[in-house]
Amino acid sequence: MTWLPHSTVATVVEKDGCFLMVEETENGQVVFNQPAGHLDEGETLLEAAVRETFEETGWHVTLTDFLGTYVYKAPNNITYIRHCFVANAESHDPDQPLDDGILGAHWLSADSIMAADFQARSPLVVKAIQDYQAGVRLPLSSFYHHVTT
Repeated sequence: MTWLPHSTVATVVEKDGCFLMVEETENGQVVFNQPAGHLDEGETLLEAAVRETFEETGWHVTLTDFLGTYVYKAPNNITYIRHCFVANAESHDPDQPLDDGILGAHWLSADSIMAADFQARSPLVVKAIQDYQAGVRLPLSSFYHHVTT
């Protein structure tokens, strides 16, 4: 059997003391996540983070920093390698249809995200907010994407 980890991106966006979160359903349960998704063939991790944030929330963002890479083996036995970025919210397009399965995008306080009864999609959701609040930041220049012509 071949092991194929899933490469994903996520974006932590803070505005006025609240964080942009996506409300979605996972296995019949309503859960919350940062705007996140899979890397598409031919795009950079940075492009994927901006695209996924827009598709899931309608927010245009500008990436400012890299938060870190997180590895998580989910209950479905899939290993996710999550590249998490920090971004500024620039503008919102309320007419943007959200991705299938997305119930809505919300600005939530850190306290509500850290609450014991918060329904995070995975432990990585809370960990990313904790790392962000701890001041973890790496430069975007640490990414290199080789483009073949």
